[in-house]
Amino acid sequence: MTTSTGKGLADLFWAFTRIGLLGFGGGPAMIPLIRQEVVKRHHWLDDDEFADILAIGNTLPGPIATKMPGYIGYRVGGIGGCIIAVAAVILPMIAAMIAMLGIFSRYRDVAWIRGMGQAVVPVVMVMMAQLTLDFWNKSQLALGWLVSLVMVVVAGGLIYVLGVHPGWVIGALLVAALLRPVTLGKETSR
Repeated sequence: MTTSTGKGLADLFWAFTRIGLLGFGGGPAMIPLIRQEVVKRHHWLDDDEFADILAIGNTLPGPIATKMPGYIGYRVGGIGGCIIAVAAVILPMIAAMIAMLGIFSRYRDVAWIRGMGQAVVPVVMVMMAQLTLDFWNKSQLALGWLVSLVMVVVAGGLIYVLGVHPGWVIGALLVAALLRPVTLGKETSR
């Protein structure tokens, strides 16, 4: 779905500007906002493509808050789209960070200023829970609930019990998916 029209690039700019302005909590908190803009609102990607980009983006070094907009911008508008999407997502963050740090350093002892930071945490948790539920439902449809549950338990055990970096777990799952034999009748019916 590549588009290099002025309207497509303007839509790209405003979509990622909204994400940059509303993405409190860093990259992981932006993921549901990115999904809302690119999958639900503009239909630049479908859920499968978004999940693939998220998985690959998590395996690469660097912040997810710039990797995903960069790739999505490239898909929508080429190199110009990539530059516009990354700039649109980081410039509001830079401006907000400078302004908020100035306010915070001046009024850090005021109780309601401290409470603002603490109030954002539950909102981010709800957004991440919604994204998790959406991916769980998608996984159940594609793999079945038992295979999905086994993958969650194994991945959780590797990450939280054995201390394996999540990138290695995601990379292993990507390799396993690539090596999985393709059944023509089953794959074409999706």
